[in-house]
Amino acid sequence: MNPPPVYSGMTISDQLARHARSVPGAVALRMDGVDRTYGELDVRVNRLAHALGARGAGPGERVVVMTYNGLEMAEVFFACARLGAICVPVNFRLHADEVAYQLADSGAVVAVVESGLAATFARAWKDVPTVRHCLVTGADSVPVAGMERYDDALRAAPETDPGVAVDLHAPAFVMYTSGTTGRPKGAVLTHYNLAVQTMSRFAHIGVPSDCRVWLISTPLFHIGGLAALLSSVMVGGRTVIARSGRFDPAGTVELLERERIGYCFLVPAQWQAVCDVPGIADRDLSALRLISWGAAPATKALLHLMIETFPGARLLSVFGQTESSAVSTVLLGEDALRKIGSVGTPLVNVEVRIVDEQMNDVPRGEIGEIVYRGPTIMTGYWNKPAETAAAFAGGWFHSGDLVRQDEDGYIYVVDRLKDMIISGGENIYSAEVEEAIAAHPGVAEVAVVGVPDERWGETPLAIVVPTSTAGSLTAEEVGEWCRGRLAAYKVPRRVAVVAELPRNASGKVRKHELRQAYGPAASATPTNARPAGESASGS
Repeated sequence: MNPPPVYSGMTISDQLARHARSVPGAVALRMDGVDRTYGELDVRVNRLAHALGARGAGPGERVVVMTYNGLEMAEVFFACARLGAICVPVNFRLHADEVAYQLADSGAVVAVVESGLAATFARAWKDVPTVRHCLVTGADSVPVAGMERYDDALRAAPETDPGVAVDLHAPAFVMYTSGTTGRPKGAVLTHYNLAVQTMSRFAHIGVPSDCRVWLISTPLFHIGGLAALLSSVMVGGRTVIARSGRFDPAGTVELLERERIGYCFLVPAQWQAVCDVPGIADRDLSALRLISWGAAPATKALLHLMIETFPGARLLSVFGQTESSAVSTVLLGEDALRKIGSVGTPLVNVEVRIVDEQMNDVPRGEIGEIVYRGPTIMTGYWNKPAETAAAFAGGWFHSGDLVRQDEDGYIYVVDRLKDMIISGGENIYSAEVEEAIAAHPGVAEVAVVGVPDERWGETPLAIVVPTSTAGSLTAEEVGEWCRGRLAAYKVPRRVAVVAELPRNASGKVRKHELRQAYGPAASATPTNARPAGESASGS
C-alpha cells in the first residue's frame, strides 16, 4: 500500500501562505510600480487555482505559462503548486512550431498566455487539441477566438484555499531544456527538489539577514529566474521583477538605487555594462549585499571593477543547469580572484564526481565529465524513459560538462560534451539548429558550432555543404530559412559554405577543428540573424 502524500508545508505555495498569515501587508512582488502584498497575492493565487482547476488542471495535470516577465507569471507558478498541477514555463521567444512541440510533449490541458504572444500561441494551439483552455493576460478584449481573459477568470473564482494536499515529492515544474538530438527535453523538478535547492543556497552562501529585496532581471521561464523568485519568497522578501526586453544598464542602476536592492544576478557582460554607467560612483547602492554572475566566466579586470564599484557587496559565481534545479557549484567572492576561471566547489547537498567514459574517477587535474547526485537533481525527463536512463547511467546524473579539478577541489569547466552554445545567457544546442538547417532542400550536410562573440559571449556558426543541385546557396538564404523555424537567438549569425566537413576515422565531424578554423577572425558570411536591439537573454 502506498503511503499517504507527504504534506509538510514546503511547497512554494505553502511558503507564500505562511507569509500571508504572518505579514499580509508586506510587499511580495513589485513590477513597474505595481505591488502585490503577501495577503493580496495569496488571495489571487487561490482564485487562479480554482479557475485552473475548473478548466481541467487538477493534480498532476500540466499548465503552460507563456508570458513576459510579470506578476501574472509568478501567480501561475504559485497557483499550480497550490492545486498540485505541474507548471510548464515556455520561452516567449520561441517559434510557433517550437511552442507546439512543448504543448504536445507535455500534454498540457490549460495555458496562460500574454496578449502580445496570443497570435504565436494560437498558431501552435491549432495543432494541439489537448490544450482545452487558454487564459490571456493583459488584454482588454479576447485577442483570439476561444481564449478567455485572465482577469475575468479570477474574478469569477472563489478566494478560498482549494484545500489540496500536495505530495512534497510530486512534480512541480517541467522545465524544457534544449535537446542534444534536435528536440528539447522537459526536466521534471519536484517540490522537494526546489525546496532543498533554495535552503542549500542559503546555507552555502550565507545570505545576510538584511538582504530581503531581490531583483529578477533574467527571464522567469529560465530556472535561474524561477530559483531567485523562490528564494526571495521563502524568506518573506520583496521581489522586484524587471520588464522583459533589451537589457538597460542605466535603468538597472535606477532600480538598484530606488528599490534598495539587496541581491541581483546578471551575466558578466551585463555587470560590465552596469559598472560603465556614467556617474554610478555617485549613486547610493549601499543596500546591495550580494551580487552574482553565471552563464559565462568573468575576467579579472571585471571582478576588480565590480569590487571597486560595489564595495559593500559580496561577490559570488553560480554554475549549474536546469536538471539540478539551478545551482550545482558556487564560487564565493573571497575565492573569485584567487581561483579566476573556476566555477567553485559543490553546493551544499550536491555530491559530484569527475569521471571517464567507464564511470571511473579521474585523477585531480585530469579532464572528465562531472556527474551529480543529491536531492536537488531532477527525477528525470518528461515522457522520455530512454533519455532519462542514459542521463542517470551508473546512478549519477551526467551533466555533459567536461571539467577538471585542481588540488584544492575547485572545478574548472573545459568543454561541453553536448555541444551547447551559450549566447547572452541563452542555451543553444547545435543539434537543434543542425536539424532545422538540414531540412533545407539545398543542404547536404551541416555542422553548427559556437564561436566567440564580443557582445554575446558566443554565437552559433553554421558550416554548410550544399547539395550538388543546390546552385549558389547563400548565407542569407540559410538565415532566412532558420528564421522561419527557430527562435531568433538560435539562428546562426554567420554561415560558411564549404565542399566537405572534416571527419575523423569513425566518420564523426571534427567540431574542434571547425571552431578553430571559423573563429572571430575567420571569414564566414553574416546572416543578420539577430535584429538590432534584440536581447539575447530576453531581459
